[in-house]
Amino acid sequence: MTFKILLQYLLPHRFLSRLVYWATRWTFAPWKNWLIATIVRNYDVDMAEAVQPDPLAYQHFNAFFTRKLKPGARRADADPTALLSPADGRISQAGAIEDGRIFQAKGQSYTAAELLGEEAAAAPYRNGCFVTVYLSPRDYHRVHMPLKGTLKETVHVPGRIFSVAPFAVEAIPRLFARNERLVCHFEGEHGPFVVVMVGAVLVSSVATVWDGLVIPPYASSIRRKSFAGQHVTLERFAEMARFNMGSTVIVLLPEGTTELDALQPQQAVRVGQRLGARHPGN
Repeated sequence: MTFKILLQYLLPHRFLSRLVYWATRWTFAPWKNWLIATIVRNYDVDMAEAVQPDPLAYQHFNAFFTRKLKPGARRADADPTALLSPADGRISQAGAIEDGRIFQAKGQSYTAAELLGEEAAAAPYRNGCFVTVYLSPRDYHRVHMPLKGTLKETVHVPGRIFSVAPFAVEAIPRLFARNERLVCHFEGEHGPFVVVMVGAVLVSSVATVWDGLVIPPYASSIRRKSFAGQHVTLERFAEMARFNMGSTVIVLLPEGTTELDALQPQQAVRVGQRLGARHPGN
């Protein structure tokens, strides 16, 4: 085990995440301007896409990090049957769910039941397919709908807050099923699907368009919230949530509903880009 990985087990994850949550909302100009300028410079952030292109005009670092893009900066694939990328970032992994197991990296895997927090919820996806998208600090950090869907339930699953950078994904067993996460269950026009917002160290803060800030507070036990009868329906490509800092989004789809394109690990993707398509008749 490398020292870098050992640190992932030893660091006080929640304390550091709370500290970063506060630090990224501090409006003290020299501090927030230094943080923003450092990220823009080191990660070559394209500010020309943003509604506010001046990086130092943002109230604090988190406002910069969750910045809106100009209309037309991202477009949904024109094919109405296309499965859309929910985020800017890179494909971590994508493919078939095999007998309930989802491939993580280099021989690592985890179960859909572990990810979703229960066996029954995972049943429709036992032999379905998945797409995992990793967001780096340079990326647009709002998450959009891969398909049109009506929200049925959210499940806040407690856990660790390991890094989700590639080095950690390759080395830490069942990482995505161990990190704090928000599971969003939708009913689509052709069956159910799930979008999972996975937290990460220094990152674990998630807000949704229907509930506002959901994480933090951090959970000590599984928290479920039903949206049955509330008619929270989001169109394909609509904004659904945002990460305050970066992280990972995982989409699960049932067997026989969707055929993924030939997606490769580390392939760059953008919100609205086609990742696959529904099968004829679905």
